[in-house]
Amino acid sequence: MKKLHGALLMAMVASAAAGSVQAAQPQQRVAATPPPATSLGASTETRTPIGWVEFCASYPRECSDSAPTAKELSLTPQSWKLLVSVNARVNAAIEPVTDSEHWNVAERWDFAEDGRGDCEDYVLVKRRMLVEAGVPRQALLITIVRDRKDEGHAVLMVRTDRGDFILDNQEEKVLPWSATGYRFVKRQSQQNHNRWVDLQNVPAPASTASR
Repeated sequence: MKKLHGALLMAMVASAAAGSVQAAQPQQRVAATPPPATSLGASTETRTPIGWVEFCASYPRECSDSAPTAKELSLTPQSWKLLVSVNARVNAAIEPVTDSEHWNVAERWDFAEDGRGDCEDYVLVKRRMLVEAGVPRQALLITIVRDRKDEGHAVLMVRTDRGDFILDNQEEKVLPWSATGYRFVKRQSQQNHNRWVDLQNVPAPASTASR
């Protein structure tokens, strides 16, 4: 498995910003755009994960922005290809490892610059690459879920004008939120990423697509 060292991360970010990101598996056909999805609402404000608080202390520039108006990504064939490609490339580049194995701590969010990381680290790298490629930061929301094993997990939610899609290190496809089979717990607020909103009282989708 490839290692995502700092220099490689920067090269991947640069290629994304230049619009030259290609899928990790170029032989895989990617639909021009996906079918429309739905948007996942939110309820009240909730507690901010300690991992994000400590990450912001280390990387304040990553956490300083807020916007009075939420922004969505316009989902075009080009932007859809970018999402699929970034998801595939980062998933292939990082070796999965727990924080306890990696850092000997229970929780640490970082950029996986040594090529190893857990779910939050995958999310942070994808988020940085997409921002550098021109995706509005307010459309990229770190989201906490309970996965199919009912374990805590982090994914990147992308809010688009065609609904909410999920970039996930456990899934090679970029899926609508309702097709993941996950139970959504909380996510960042679009207006201020240092505030988090509760998703647990949002009605679950009537059905989920098979994978």
